[in-house]
Amino acid sequence: MSRIGKKPIPFDSKVEVSLKENMLRVKGPKGTLEQAIHPKITVRIEKNVITVERADDEKATKALHGLFRALIHNMVTGVTTGFSRVLEVKGTGYKFEMKGNKLSFLLGFSHPVEFDIPKGITAEVKPGELTLTAADKQLLGDFSSKIKALRPVEPYKAKGISYRGQVIRRKAGKAAGK
Repeated sequence: MSRIGKKPIPFDSKVEVSLKENMLRVKGPKGTLEQAIHPKITVRIEKNVITVERADDEKATKALHGLFRALIHNMVTGVTTGFSRVLEVKGTGYKFEMKGNKLSFLLGFSHPVEFDIPKGITAEVKPGELTLTAADKQLLGDFSSKIKALRPVEPYKAKGISYRGQVIRRKAGKAAGK
């Protein structure tokens, strides 16, 4: 049996969990999230605990078991405490700016790059860093990776956009070989 899948998911009294026709809905102080449940996966809600069970022992079903348990756990965590991601920018003239509901990035291109902030994500800009917070972990990760892809960190001078705490492997330049 899946080690992750068999773990029960506890939730607070502040969180409302409902299951209707294979659609799980989790509502809490930080927002509301919904997830469609695969037909081979069964979700049980008893008191303040959610358990996830599977229909059979096929390899694909075992994989779905752990996946849906992790997705539901992330939903419960998201609506109670939320998730955050901090992006840092390094480089001369590189910076983040907030313009209303848009993020503007000055990254050495001939023009500033602008992104609309998706619904459900809040952004806070400080010099050299951008903090994104959301209840939906998947939406947050997708949006932050799109921002990071604008100017990935290059290995010679470590200029670009990176996550806080990301280890950057540095390479020696041409002069190091002589």
